[in-house]
Amino acid sequence: MLAIQIKDDDRQSLLWANCPDPECQPHEVLIKVHATAVNRADLLQRRGLYPPPPGASAILGLEAAGEIVSVGKFVPGWKNGDRVFCLLGGGGYAELVAVPQDLLLRIPSGWTYTQAAAIPEAYYTAFINLFLEAKLKSREIVLVHAGASGVGTAAIQLARQAGALVIVTAGTDEKIQQCLMLGANHGVNYKKDDFAERVHKITNQAGVNVILDCVGASYLKKNLALLQTQGRLVLIGLMGGAQAEVDLALLLRKRLRVLGSVLRSRSVQEKILLTQHFREKVMPELESGSLQPVIDKIFPVAQAEKAHDYVAANRNFGKVVLQVS
Repeated sequence: MLAIQIKDDDRQSLLWANCPDPECQPHEVLIKVHATAVNRADLLQRRGLYPPPPGASAILGLEAAGEIVSVGKFVPGWKNGDRVFCLLGGGGYAELVAVPQDLLLRIPSGWTYTQAAAIPEAYYTAFINLFLEAKLKSREIVLVHAGASGVGTAAIQLARQAGALVIVTAGTDEKIQQCLMLGANHGVNYKKDDFAERVHKITNQAGVNVILDCVGASYLKKNLALLQTQGRLVLIGLMGGAQAEVDLALLLRKRLRVLGSVLRSRSVQEKILLTQHFREKVMPELESGSLQPVIDKIFPVAQAEKAHDYVAANRNFGKVVLQVS
């Protein structure tokens, strides 16, 4: 098969080239990949900073949409030709990928493969961290950092649907306006304003109940100060660093919860359980159209390097998808 491979050069260039086909185990299906999507984890893995978990493919790509072309002997309920999409530990930037049957989701009628490929990583991450980790409730206030990202655009829609008030941060006025059109109640351009001061003003100094943060250390002090009593901070990334001082007295006094959360390194069994939750709670809303994947741009997979540059430059609003076949 053809797959994206990382060259050993100064740029870690990406090359669409031949490599061995994956083996399909008895409880797996083999998927002909039609589309995958770019995540910041891919950019980190390319630089050698985010290795795949044990047993996962070393090929880039954390999600895929395609059709089943081979079924393991212990796989009931699926057949060749079924259109599916799924979360992956790796392997999406390729013509073929082997996937455990219990991670499969059926592509709704009328959806394109590119639509389906934009769902798993963003929507799983937003759903798990807003509701299973932070227990976001109706009428609570949630602050979503990087509201224009794939996860951010999913979080806006999921939180609004749950009846929460949504505040986002983003780096341009245009992205703020797009977030507001998607359903956010308020937006803060962090390059123009101190986000903590603006959020305090928006909430009449009350603060927020939940924060979904991909920045980390550089935002930690302000995030904790913004949380109301019994507030929850969910850390899903470290774009602003990994080391920070914490005022533990503030955590005690306000009874705060700081939750660290990753998706890729969770066990297959845990991902299967999350997929069951996702199928029950989120898929009906995606199928009805009340939730929509936000796709900024589609690149041919052979131009994966160009797609990485686009994401690294923060040019995207929503997901960047790679069309494979």
